[in-house]
Amino acid sequence: MPNIKSAIKRVDVIRTRTLRNASLKSNLRTTIRKFDETLDGGSREDAQAKLQKALVTIDKAVTKGILHKNTAARKKSRLTRSFNKLEKS
Repeated sequence: MPNIKSAIKRVDVIRTRTLRNASLKSNLRTTIRKFDETLDGGSREDAQAKLQKALVTIDKAVTKGILHKNTAARKKSRLTRSFNKLEKS
């Protein structure tokens, strides 16, 4: 445990940010999973709505520093491609 006042504060700040990041990352994974589930058995309209929500969540994760922008672009591209495959079949 740190003895210096500023180091004690940094530990508290890191703990707070870690909890926030974990929550945001969990929310991101949940929205992507819900989209994948609607791809399997849901209607096209439901899948499109879940895709939009997933894309917005990914963009928010980038602005919060949870994901790198290239990682987010790759995830968005893969989700969109999987949705487009659903349309064709």
